[in-house]
Amino acid sequence: MRIRATVAAVSGALVLSAFAVPAAQAADATPGRTALTSATADGTASAAATLNVTFSKFKVNNGKAVVVGASAKVAVPVTYTLTHAASLDVSEDNFASGPFIYLGTSATSPSKRIISDDPGTCTAASTTVLNCKATLYVRSTGTVLKNANAVTWKAGGLAITANGDTKTQGDLGTVPVRRASQLTADAAPEPVKKGKTITVTGKLSRANWETHKNAGYAGQPVKLQFRKNGSSTYTTVKTIKTSSTGALKTTVTATVDGYFRYSFAGTSTTPAVNATGDFVDVK
Repeated sequence: MRIRATVAAVSGALVLSAFAVPAAQAADATPGRTALTSATADGTASAAATLNVTFSKFKVNNGKAVVVGASAKVAVPVTYTLTHAASLDVSEDNFASGPFIYLGTSATSPSKRIISDDPGTCTAASTTVLNCKATLYVRSTGTVLKNANAVTWKAGGLAITANGDTKTQGDLGTVPVRRASQLTADAAPEPVKKGKTITVTGKLSRANWETHKNAGYAGQPVKLQFRKNGSSTYTTVKTIKTSSTGALKTTVTATVDGYFRYSFAGTSTTPAVNATGDFVDVK
């Protein structure tokens, strides 16, 4: 018997909602949500005891921001170390642990929480140390992510035993969560005579986690860049701002064959992105 979405033990009387799918992730956390309780045979609830384990060396998404599209499920790798008493039974029949990310000052009563669908997979480094890895799925299609939540989250760990002892530990690192960005560029006419005008249009958009569609990103500075044919380096020609719909449009004079693209440096909520270069043949 492996501890997964629910654990049934003690002749089936004990039920622990630890790694629920998708409830633990999709629902906003409420105060005390992660303080797990056990249901006894007569239906009464008793508080679970605190488990004496310690999480450390948390690494979420290899230290990179988690970038989530408008309608996406992003697999986020997590590694961590768990230290426990040598006497603790950490076999998969009795023990499970996993990561979560959260917003708020307390890991045990966060305002938002996204928890791993399944327990982590651990290997023993010694009689008291486990090295673990897990996958955290961040979904923009549930009820947790709102546009305002494109901020830096905190990382936490949850451990649980089959008899109901638990440990919730927060402040194990920070995790930037960002709205995915998209950028296009189209240079015309193609081909064009030398000395004539080239018009470069495009659009900067980003994921809207509430409508689950991409929407224009207004009022953002974007660089128009050019790469001469045969070169590997883009140089900035000018900087313009996106319109109220995220649209871009500017003109340049045709000189030599090459590629035009737009480049966005990113913001605190939205990652940097470069459009694919559009080739213009200058006659």
